[in-house]
Amino acid sequence: MTRLPGLLRIAPLQGETTSSLICRIASRYGMEAKVLRACWKWRNYPPGHDGGGARADAEVLLNAAGRQLLAGTCGVEEAVLARALPSWAEEDAKLRAEDDEPVGLWRIGGAVAGPVGFGCRLCTARRTGQALRVVRYAPRWERVCVRHGRWLLDADADQPLEHLDLRGLPEVVAAQRRWARVARRAVRAGAEPERVFALAGAVVARWWEQALQWERETVWPRRLHQVAGGDAGGDLERWRIVGRDAVVFPEVVAVADALLDPAMAELVWTDSGAGRPRALPADGLFCRGLGERLGRGWLGPLAATDHGGPLIAWMGSVIRLRRGAGGPPGYDNDPSWLRREHQAATMAGQLRVLGKEKKAPGSGTMWRAAVPAEQRRLITSTLDSAQEQLLQLRGVQTGPTADVARRLLRGLGHSAGLIESAWKRTAVAAVNGGVPLEEVAGWVDVPVEVLREMLTAGGQESGG
Repeated sequence: MTRLPGLLRIAPLQGETTSSLICRIASRYGMEAKVLRACWKWRNYPPGHDGGGARADAEVLLNAAGRQLLAGTCGVEEAVLARALPSWAEEDAKLRAEDDEPVGLWRIGGAVAGPVGFGCRLCTARRTGQALRVVRYAPRWERVCVRHGRWLLDADADQPLEHLDLRGLPEVVAAQRRWARVARRAVRAGAEPERVFALAGAVVARWWEQALQWERETVWPRRLHQVAGGDAGGDLERWRIVGRDAVVFPEVVAVADALLDPAMAELVWTDSGAGRPRALPADGLFCRGLGERLGRGWLGPLAATDHGGPLIAWMGSVIRLRRGAGGPPGYDNDPSWLRREHQAATMAGQLRVLGKEKKAPGSGTMWRAAVPAEQRRLITSTLDSAQEQLLQLRGVQTGPTADVARRLLRGLGHSAGLIESAWKRTAVAAVNGGVPLEEVAGWVDVPVEVLREMLTAGGQESGG
């Protein structure tokens, strides 16, 4: 194909993917992007979604000749492109330096230079005169277009939306301005803002998953309906995935601010007993104060008893550091370190799971809709009792061997009975909600016939 002589000047947008720029250049010349891409020799194929279709976050790496061609085609100096395009200087062994012809290599944007999101089409039209789709590298704390009141979504998911409307949610827009101050505070404290944001995001994302059970939570449902265009009820599961990051953004910023506050860390130390170690209480000062900062005074006890989550892990790190019990340099000495199992699921990952679940009979039903409130309360109460019983066992490990063993075994036996009751009730709820008995049996690793007998014995199918 004849190469374009660069008759038009098409400037890159800051943080734009190289693939996005090539698509905009093609549009300005009135051609399809695949026609323009034929100017380069490609080492592989464009990445696509599992179900087919091109990925919006697809990225390209170019060799030296390829970069020269791109600069000439858009009429912009290579130095300008290098400053604007994060992938410009990325190298790959498959792009041989000795190649004289322009060569390109496809990659997924998130693996090249970080999170990839859509740009605001209105801002693009204001800058370029064309309201085209733009894909750019942007962390999630920079996803609010303040000028147009939009939340710019991740570009790696297989879904059609590019943005959510925030014009009725000024608190989300304000949170982005507030984050700039929190990030500066993190730097002053010697912490990496990215890690603090990820930790706070994981804490709030865990609450988001639990919030369907919180009768007193009214803020998040209101915001979710707002970003869904007025009513998310028609497709609540999907909207809870697509809208989560925008809806909880103010709380993420507030939690990040709290985790950086030395006064809040001091409350954690006080709750731990300071020099006289004790189990963290359910009504501790730190979690109570955190709930008040979020405008949810009732949240404290829920957060304090969420054992195994990222917030309790952070509190443990703070306590270890104060006691001088941290390990060698590394994650033990970094309260903002986030374990892999605590990382918040991405929108793309959750949508993939949702798509697979909806293919299975009954598995797409929402828990609150399928399980009666009384049955949900019984399951929650049973789990709470088992948890309380296990916590009490921590304090019985002193005394004669026979006495300690007797108390531990009796307590563990009682807890095991409560846990067994909870999983039976949960299995009943799943079956009654439409999940095939065979699937539930696989989840609990029990033969189907044995599970059927267990659930029918003693009127279990009625939830008794």
